[in-house]
Amino acid sequence: MERSIPLENREEAARLFGTYDRNLKQIQKTTGAQVVLRNGAIQIRGSRAQVDRAYSAFTKVKEVVDARGQLQEGDLDQILEGEERPAAKAAAPESYIPGSIFRRLVEVAPKSEGQRTYFQEIEKNDIVFAIGPAGTGKTFLAVCKGVEYLKAGVVRRIVLVRPAVEAGERLGFLPGDIQAKVNPYLRPIYDSLNAFLEFGQLQRLIDNDVIEIVPLAFMRGRTLDEAFIILDEAQNTTSEQMKMFLTRMGGKSKIVVTGDITQIDLPAGRVSGLVEVRELLKGIPGIAFAYLTKADIVRHPLVQRIVDAYEQHRPRR
Repeated sequence: MERSIPLENREEAARLFGTYDRNLKQIQKTTGAQVVLRNGAIQIRGSRAQVDRAYSAFTKVKEVVDARGQLQEGDLDQILEGEERPAAKAAAPESYIPGSIFRRLVEVAPKSEGQRTYFQEIEKNDIVFAIGPAGTGKTFLAVCKGVEYLKAGVVRRIVLVRPAVEAGERLGFLPGDIQAKVNPYLRPIYDSLNAFLEFGQLQRLIDNDVIEIVPLAFMRGRTLDEAFIILDEAQNTTSEQMKMFLTRMGGKSKIVVTGDITQIDLPAGRVSGLVEVRELLKGIPGIAFAYLTKADIVRHPLVQRIVDAYEQHRPRR
């Protein structure tokens, strides 16, 4: 059986499907119906019972969105309350997400014991510091977890932060708007995000403030709720900057701080905020430290040899 709900435009579809297609996925999972957007309408397919339940749910969602502009937390649960869940075999496969912004079949698993511990600490704690050499996956795995929480609806946005030490944070002297000014310093984060998103979706999420990529200097005075916040290259923060960043944390948020304390670019005499917090915040419940080593390097085999060479050379300098 098939029924359709006509739409005025794609923007209306986006409002009904919800952020990251959250409403669509929940309705499909609850009713077992398959839903696609085609020819300016929502097409619902399945058995009569599945289609009727999904059609009723979307109709009620449309009424709420037309009246209030968007669903509030708990609205969809209330709409679907009492719906009989179909057998698991009748449910739409989880990978079938029409119009999903996320790349299908992208699975990331820890490749070392250190990385497994890192993942576990993120799940168990609200603030995690990941310290280790280049190539151990500190930033990539943090972004992976952020995208995972975003897809699951655990957080509403991802905020990625980096100190622009190489520019002395005097970004006003660089050409272009703020995005052009900071782009060279934040490029590694863009690369990590694009591994999980369909082509062209990153800019869309940035435009809608679902993903924010920002220099550390621009974090002052903010409080971030329901966010997955990543501070990358944290070895280049000062003590004052680290305190400022950590106190931006709001309700229902998680923070992951990554850095390599062997590559500090701060001026001589300045203490790295990442080095300082290892003792300052040690033992506080809800805060964890994950230490990655050269055994966790997952880049080209030569990266590990390069790290070894520098470690052997350092004592002689």
